[in-house]
Amino acid sequence: MSISRPYVRNCRMFLDGTYSRSGTWMYIQHPAYAKSPEQYIRAFKIILKDLQKVFDYVEPADINLKAYSFRIHELLMRVCIEVEANFKAILLENEYQKDEVLLEMKDYKKIEKTHRLSSYQVKIPHWYGTKSIRTPFRTWSRPEMFSPAWYQAYNKTKHNRHEHFHYANFENLIDATCGLVVLLSSQFLTEEFSSEGELISIGNPAIDGMESAIGKYFKIKFPDDWPNEERYDFAYKDWQVMAIEQDPFQKIDYMQITI
Repeated sequence: MSISRPYVRNCRMFLDGTYSRSGTWMYIQHPAYAKSPEQYIRAFKIILKDLQKVFDYVEPADINLKAYSFRIHELLMRVCIEVEANFKAILLENEYQKDEVLLEMKDYKKIEKTHRLSSYQVKIPHWYGTKSIRTPFRTWSRPEMFSPAWYQAYNKTKHNRHEHFHYANFENLIDATCGLVVLLSSQFLTEEFSSEGELISIGNPAIDGMESAIGKYFKIKFPDDWPNEERYDFAYKDWQVMAIEQDPFQKIDYMQITI
């Protein structure tokens, strides 16, 4: 049985294999869907500008993946803080019954089951080498894995930079940023909440399955492996009826999800 009403901060494939059939994507723009979504998009766009400044000095290439520096360290910290902010927003806006100061990666990994983060692929443009496509949450497809390597690097260098400074490298920065791209895409597709009000077009990607992500720099491939019973199934006319309700969304009971 499929899902006839959308969840808070949770984009899913529809039964027809698209993410935005005939205007149904507009649930993302409803004010009850997410609190201040534009703030999360703005924070990412600032990070993206600063990442592109790093590219002025470190060429996006396989050969530079282990390069590390204070600038890379600084940006890695900021990216992972923003990743945590998105994780917390998803859990808390779905009324997760745990003090936010106690949230940790074991809590965040529950979002894998509702957003299929491990199935997303992100492509970095203008990359030299074979590692331009990143899957930042790939290890979450394995039940015994909790923190991705890039998040472990963030914690190591945050708590003991002197001993672990080399973990603040280009590869971990790239993967952390791609992780943030995945998190935003899993909540907002490609919607940027700008004044221009661009029309979302998901479901007709390029031949490699990739399409422009939020920020118009990275390319992203949305999961196509949603089981039918976990897909959305409502038409635009159904959403129009739901949209006039005070709160047309379901909440995900993350307390019942085990990992």
